[in-house]
Amino acid sequence: MWSLTSPNQPTNNMNYAIIAAGEGSRLVQEGVKLPKPLVHLHGTPMIKRLIDIFMDCNPTSLSIIVNEHMTEVRRYLESLTLPVPLNLVVKTTPSSMHSFYEVSRDFAPGKFCLTTVDTIFRPEEFKAYIKAFEADENADGYMAVTSFIDDEKPLYIDTDSSMRITAFRDKPWDGVRYISGGIYGLTTPALRVLEQCMEQGVSRMRNYQRALVDAGLDLKAFAFNKIIDVDHAGDIATAEDFLR
Repeated sequence: MWSLTSPNQPTNNMNYAIIAAGEGSRLVQEGVKLPKPLVHLHGTPMIKRLIDIFMDCNPTSLSIIVNEHMTEVRRYLESLTLPVPLNLVVKTTPSSMHSFYEVSRDFAPGKFCLTTVDTIFRPEEFKAYIKAFEADENADGYMAVTSFIDDEKPLYIDTDSSMRITAFRDKPWDGVRYISGGIYGLTTPALRVLEQCMEQGVSRMRNYQRALVDAGLDLKAFAFNKIIDVDHAGDIATAEDFLR
C-alpha cells in the first residue's frame, strides 16, 4: 500500500517523472511482443515497478510521457489509481531530451527526479539517494552514478574530491570511476538551462548535462552499486537476476 509520508522521510516532497516514449525497437526485433514499459520483471511491468518505488519516496506528483503509438501503455496507466496527481503526456518526440522538456511543463514547484522506464536499480539505494537530495539545501542537482559499466555508449562522469561533478565525457580516461546511471535529480535552475538548450537546438541528454556544468550549476554525484538498462531481450533475465 502506498503511503505519502513516514517517520523516516523528510517533510519536503519530490516530483517524479518517467520517460517512456521510446519505441523499444531492439526488443521488438528480438521477439519481445509487449511494449517496453509493460515488459515484466518478476511479474510486474517495468513502469509499474518504477511507479511503486516513487510512491514510496514522498511524492508530490508523477509525470509520464508515452509516444502516440503506445495505446496499450496509455490505457494501462489510465487504469491506475495513484495517491498523487498523474500528469500523462501522450506525444511522440525525437529524443529523450525533448521528452524531458514535455513532461517538465507539468512539474509542481520544488525538486524533481527523472529517469527512463528501462532504468533498473535497487529500491533501497534509490531511497537513500532521494533522502540525500532532499536534505541538501545547496546543490542544484543530484545525478545517480555507478562504477558498473554495462552500457553500449556510457557517459563518463568526472568528479572532484567532494563528489561534485566537473565534467561529462564520452570517452574514458585513466582513473575514471563512474558513468551516468540515467537518474536525474534536479531543481528549478536546471529547467532554465533546459529551456535554453531547446532554443539552441540541443537534442541529447548528455549535451544538456554538459550545459548544466557550463552554466555553473552545483551538481553532486551519488553512487549506486549497480544500475542497468533493459535494451535487449537478454537484458530482461539479467535485470531479474540483479533484483532477485
